[in-house]
Amino acid sequence: MFSDLVTFFQLHLLTYLTALFILGLLIGSFLNVVIYRLPIMMQREWRYDCLEFLEQPSENTAERFNLSLPRSRCSECGHAISALENIPILSYLVLRGKCRACKTSISMRYPLVELLTGIISLIIGWHFGVSLQALAGLFFSWCLIAASGIDLDHKLLPDIITLSLMWLGILLSLFNIFIDLETSVIGAIAGYGCLWSVFIMFKLVTGKEGMGHGDFKLLAALGAWCGWKMLLVIVLTSSLVGAIVGISMIILSKSGRNTQIPFGPYLSAAGWISFLWGSVLLNAYLNIF
Repeated sequence: MFSDLVTFFQLHLLTYLTALFILGLLIGSFLNVVIYRLPIMMQREWRYDCLEFLEQPSENTAERFNLSLPRSRCSECGHAISALENIPILSYLVLRGKCRACKTSISMRYPLVELLTGIISLIIGWHFGVSLQALAGLFFSWCLIAASGIDLDHKLLPDIITLSLMWLGILLSLFNIFIDLETSVIGAIAGYGCLWSVFIMFKLVTGKEGMGHGDFKLLAALGAWCGWKMLLVIVLTSSLVGAIVGISMIILSKSGRNTQIPFGPYLSAAGWISFLWGSVLLNAYLNIF
């Protein structure tokens, strides 16, 4: 059955890419849930642990809160969102970007995440074809989208995403899916150590923490997937884009220099690009320098 499906998609590439785009839209809708709910779940868990450590009575919450429960609702009126109202992009267009019940505007971020996930899934399918690499690449890409969204909202990179991604990259290297085991392990170690060293030096010089520990773990994960040779490309690209955005924010919004800017989205974007076209970028950087 599975082999027949693979053969079908190999013979009908357009159908395969269309299916991946639609799958990406659906996954994008789920990633919106992850981006919103996972930080709340983590905060509740931290609060419970703190109360337990302080030997304080725990807070009883009548309603379960996880990635599946309760049903999604409008934040203003509490209207329960039906399945028809949750169709990626199409529902947003039909509802004209407003809640069906109270007409409160719905953030553009939701359809944008869905569209981005669909396009990225399509690119992965085009790049790797019908293969195990494409399946792994899809999971890699979806995790980076979720991590970036959470970091933008909360300046937080959950361990459940970064560490899981790192260990999966190392596991795949056992079978040489993308790179060999040695390259993957060195990439993970060097990725973590690289930003950790910058963090320590910055703290010694300024007395401030220049980045979060989640950034170390994310670069370790990217190193595990892309290999240590791509770390230079990832760090240079993410730093360049981050610097441009940061300076632009300071100038346009008159933000202070102490304004915190999440680095995770820039690392994720640079890592994803390096995952697909790292060799081309590396050669370009070497020619420049």
